[in-house]
Amino acid sequence: MASGFFALLDDIAALMDDVVVMSKISTKKTAGILGDDLAVNAEKATGFVANREIPVLWAITKGSALNKLIILPIAFLLSAFAPWAITLALILGGIYLAFEGAEKIYEFIVPHKPETVVVDATMLSEEELKIAEKKKVKSAIFTDFILSVEIVIIALGTVLGRPILFQILVVSIVAIIATIGVYGIVALIVRMDDFGYKLVSLSTKEKSVSKFIGNFLIKALPIVIRSLSVIGTIALILVAGGIFVHNVDFFHHFLEQLPGTLRDFIVGLIVGLAALLVVKFVKLFLPKKEKK
Repeated sequence: MASGFFALLDDIAALMDDVVVMSKISTKKTAGILGDDLAVNAEKATGFVANREIPVLWAITKGSALNKLIILPIAFLLSAFAPWAITLALILGGIYLAFEGAEKIYEFIVPHKPETVVVDATMLSEEELKIAEKKKVKSAIFTDFILSVEIVIIALGTVLGRPILFQILVVSIVAIIATIGVYGIVALIVRMDDFGYKLVSLSTKEKSVSKFIGNFLIKALPIVIRSLSVIGTIALILVAGGIFVHNVDFFHHFLEQLPGTLRDFIVGLIVGLAALLVVKFVKLFLPKKEKK
């Protein structure tokens, strides 16, 4: 009896060890989307009054957790009863990620007028600030929903064919890491300049270590956000390319002589540019919105 109990404990320990290993692999696979998620939410959580940044970020974090609570059961049901749908969702999601990466490159290279006008928060009333805040939170949660779907699907794609309990444990761990990790880092980023201002204000000397570090943090914030955006764009294309290479036979044997990372990037960029051209072509035939 005792030996059976210890054998059960040994099986559970082996399962959890396997879960931890696969969770690490799945997290690496989703790193590209996590990088983009980090860049997007760092941008969306900035631009508020200092005392509203953390409450706004907390609202987005709760929305992100709710997104994953909705997505996870649906993904597990599809995995159990229609595993082909996971592969299809993975490919469709790869097209979206490739398109998003290609669009960011296009917008960087080709001059264009911004679709949204940046408004100075100091010129808005308290009621207008609340409305603007709610809109930005909703936008961030919607973007997070799309990225969360990709994170869950990619994580699930690494454990397809394994027992459903194993899938649930691995993907749930990745989802938790994605939420806590991303928004924890975003919280540090958006408060970086405030911490810098405090260091500067604490120093009475014109030249001091605290003032130097404070000024560095203040100046570094926009650079960090821009850098995350660039890294996130490259990662999006790499992740998308990896999806096509591993799930589409044509791309699986495409440019085999090249290193894996370079091949993934080229494949992702080709698909992204193709998707961008299709979207641009379709937009030509859509009715344009009248400017108010």
